[in-house]
Amino acid sequence: MSNELNPTLSPGDVAEGVRRLRQAATVRERCANLTQAVREGRSEHFRLDESRLDEVAQRIAALTRARFPDGRVPLHSRWRHFEAGGVDRLAEVNAKLAGHGQVARARAHIELVFISVLLDAGAGAQWQYVEKESGQTFARSEGLGVASLRGFLAGAFSSDMGDPCRVDAKALARIDVPALAAIFQVREDNPLLGLEGRVVLLRRLAQALRQQVDTFTADGRPGHLFDALTHHHHAPRLHNHHVVPRSTALHHQVSAARLLQSLLDAFSAIWPSGQQFMGVPVGDAWAHPLAGGEGPSAGWVPFHKLSQWLSYSLVEPFQAAGVQITGLEELTGLPEYRNGGLLLDAGVIQPLDSEFGTRVRVPGEPWVIEWRALTVTLLDALLPRVRTLLGDDTLPLGCLLEGGSWAAGRQIAAERRGGGAPPVAIDSDGTVF
Repeated sequence: MSNELNPTLSPGDVAEGVRRLRQAATVRERCANLTQAVREGRSEHFRLDESRLDEVAQRIAALTRARFPDGRVPLHSRWRHFEAGGVDRLAEVNAKLAGHGQVARARAHIELVFISVLLDAGAGAQWQYVEKESGQTFARSEGLGVASLRGFLAGAFSSDMGDPCRVDAKALARIDVPALAAIFQVREDNPLLGLEGRVVLLRRLAQALRQQVDTFTADGRPGHLFDALTHHHHAPRLHNHHVVPRSTALHHQVSAARLLQSLLDAFSAIWPSGQQFMGVPVGDAWAHPLAGGEGPSAGWVPFHKLSQWLSYSLVEPFQAAGVQITGLEELTGLPEYRNGGLLLDAGVIQPLDSEFGTRVRVPGEPWVIEWRALTVTLLDALLPRVRTLLGDDTLPLGCLLEGGSWAAGRQIAAERRGGGAPPVAIDSDGTVF
């Protein structure tokens, strides 16, 4: 999709529009615009019943207490899935990294979570993964997380068998559908949604890494994002599009907004959905007549769900290396089928078409764009309610998601539908949802 709303933009305007669409603040702003349009009755697809938010908050708070009775709620992160079934798989990873220095470990941890997040999307109700090491069977996100970690430990994403716990462009470029199917135990009787889309994503990731040698080195390792953001001395690094010298000191703080924007600047071209703003890839961002806004990017709403999920998941590797990710409140809730499904199933978001669930939707249609925008805004609205119920006025949004809204979406789906399927079927390429 190109920018049909303003086809005569100058190169400077295009650059400004892309910059705005890659900012977390724009996600929140444009989603709020769409939500207000629904409140005012300008939507052809939805109405809201925000009086039901209190009931949803109670569900989230009850789940949070049950799951984290000590009140220590972690961030919503891929690392939680690595702990599925009570197995400390991070200890296995660290055992393989014994002898690596702090920065080398940070790169490896970043690459593990990076590849695992990119391979995390709706798995479908039929797929499952049998972990031979524990004898346990996992499905959905937990299964995808465990399978990708096992692939990482086995060196599936490394071209150097002497250093299996890494991800590099050469290994990614040679992964094909049978290879990824083997990692995820996909068979005719164990189908995984979006398998081909995930392979395309890995191939595009390899290409993006190879095109940015100054940042990701000749090996094309995404873990060198750590060096880029902390100005570690191993090579010149980009900072606000300028090269910084080798002698720049390690930065011990990185803002979440900067982390997200760095991911989007480096990797917006990898998404199979192919969204473009005047020829420039913008990832998970979509044109909608009710998006509003000012400047060249007006009329577009970005979500960057997978990139924000990755940003949340990168907090722990950076912290383990002594680097704090600040300003996490700048990131938004994640507009995917569990959070969005919770709000649909609870009757907060009310489709005008009572038969809304009878056909498969695609990510770019106005119905889905509005549903996702409402999800982002309403998660913000739930936060103060859940804080009050838990007696914690500092609970971060990322902890509400983990505590939380995602689990509540899964819970209410299981109550309403056999197998816990979400209320909406999405024809996903394996990256947006």
